[in-house]
Amino acid sequence: MHLIVTRSYPPEIGGMQNLMWGLTNSLSKYDLIKVFADDHDNAKQFDEKVSFTIERVSGPKLIKKYRKSFLVNNYLEDNNKVKTVIADHWKSLEKIKTNVKKICLIHSKEINHNKGSFLNKRVLKVLNNVDKIVANSNFTKQLAISLGVIAEKIIVINPGIEPVEKIDNKSLKEADKILKGKNPRLITVSRYDKRKSHDKVIMALRNLKQIYPNIIYTSIGYGEEEENIKKLTKELNLVDQVLFLKNISSELKNALIAKSHVFVMPSITYKKSVEGFGIAYVEAAQFGIPSIGGKDGGASDAIKHNETGLLCDGNSLEDIYSNIDLILKNNSYKEFGQKAKEFSINFHWDKIIKEYLKLL
Repeated sequence: MHLIVTRSYPPEIGGMQNLMWGLTNSLSKYDLIKVFADDHDNAKQFDEKVSFTIERVSGPKLIKKYRKSFLVNNYLEDNNKVKTVIADHWKSLEKIKTNVKKICLIHSKEINHNKGSFLNKRVLKVLNNVDKIVANSNFTKQLAISLGVIAEKIIVINPGIEPVEKIDNKSLKEADKILKGKNPRLITVSRYDKRKSHDKVIMALRNLKQIYPNIIYTSIGYGEEEENIKKLTKELNLVDQVLFLKNISSELKNALIAKSHVFVMPSITYKKSVEGFGIAYVEAAQFGIPSIGGKDGGASDAIKHNETGLLCDGNSLEDIYSNIDLILKNNSYKEFGQKAKEFSINFHWDKIIKEYLKLL
């Protein structure tokens, strides 16, 4: 039996939530598991549909952390069948006291504190005392080592995806209606965050519009930069070229990706925040859609440069523009897209989970 302790879990939406769901759902096919997760709206309805036990913990953030640790520690004392504790974050393990094997996932941003700082010391106290650390990319592994984490403890296992077998016709027709036959089609699915470079994509679009007058850019997401990005779009007179969507079904989101030509997310390092991997690139790749990502962070694990997409300098407007133009020219995205689709198979959960099983 294995315990999974997580702060991020469905029905809450997000990349971390998808990762922890994929891990728990896949692992449950091989062994008994129990999940300790934060409570969330509609959690009861979600939990009733799964084949394993989920114990939800509610309350203010700090109290929730201590309450969850208390429940996990009690469960470990009363149950000698637990073989492993797997955590989504170093903070999820900070108050867990057990001799059972401990595995902690790392993603980049949450460990990226100045070496020697109070937070860095807390991170190292947890990570250097677990049995194994799973980094989401080679970049994150090297970042952890540079900050003082013991290299021998770290193994790289990229996040997995649940392959979408088929998109229903209703969603495909709705996507066509939304896109209004415009070409070429760019898309981003992410939070509106300064490190995602939405602003530079919008600015590049102003120049791309001169070459591709019928171009459309679909941006799906929400976040603190949303209003700033919308304001910029109006200022640059690109309202007809940019489509903002949020709170749409996963089926429609997938249909819009599948109907696009290029996924664009040239992420940068912003303060201490950096793209540890970029699961969105792989999710697009499964539909045969190549990506343009940023050179910063771990995107090079998710995009094979010049094969399944392109990596550019997300701080450079010129580099973003020229890479989008390069992949659109002569319909180059088709060849990139075919290779991207083939590459995405490596990230299916039925393959990824086998790497985790080797650690248990």
